Amino acid sequence: MKTRSPAIIDFTCYESSVTAVCDRIGAGPVLADQSAVLIKPNLVTDSPYPVTTSPECCGAIIDYIRAHSSAAILIAEGTGDPCRTGMDVFARLGYTRLARDKQVTLIDLNTEPVVRLENPECPRFPEFYIPQIALDHFIVSVPVLKAHSLSQFTGTLKNMVGFAPPAHYAGDGGIWNKAAFHVNIQQAIIDANRYRRADLTILDAAVGLADYHLGGRRCEPPVGKLIAGFDPVAVDRLAAGLLGLDWREIGHLAVEYPD
Repeated sequence: MKTRSPAIIDFTCYESSVTAVCDRIGAGPVLADQSAVLIKPNLVTDSPYPVTTSPECCGAIIDYIRAHSSAAILIAEGTGDPCRTGMDVFARLGYTRLARDKQVTLIDLNTEPVVRLENPECPRFPEFYIPQIALDHFIVSVPVLKAHSLSQFTGTLKNMVGFAPPAHYAGDGGIWNKAAFHVNIQQAIIDANRYRRADLTILDAAVGLADYHLGGRRCEPPVGKLIAGFDPVAVDRLAAGLLGLDWREIGHLAVEYPD
């Protein structure tokens, strides 16, 4: 039975822990109803885990989906790295091999066809461009637990920034593919998630980065948890606490999002 509250379990290994945490929230029957699933890791750069999502985690998620569903599966990301293409990042981090072994498709979100949406209640982005594929698929977001130098915390809500096409969001300087989000970043994250939020989140908190989203100090001892849930806000609020952060003091976690 599907539950709205997120589940948190002790991490042992991806194969068993992904199954356990997904079963805890009743993910199997929900996935059984899907025809197309998009797995969205956090591959902001080509730095290995825990800066980016482990391909082993995504592999376990693919296995879980296939155990419950006949849905077509793809892995999609729009890296923030201005020096590498999405396919370069996939190859460097082991996703090309994973896709071959699991027979799934890799998609570079930075080059996908986009649609234009409007929402006057979004002050930062009253219009928003997003790949059509994000609207056509059930999205499984797979972030890693990290502090963030600008947004304080990065989880599944921040992970949705990967869908923003650089053609519209590189910003004036174009230093990063999504640099426009660095202006009023809390509201930018809020607005992006008012247009599209993840349908299911599996957040890898096995290790955790304590200070900085692109590197720095790992949590010591490792956090050793896995979180899953259908409500991305609830997942991120729970995950922020694992880093000793109060979600009430983080702009994009403190607001309420419409259903």
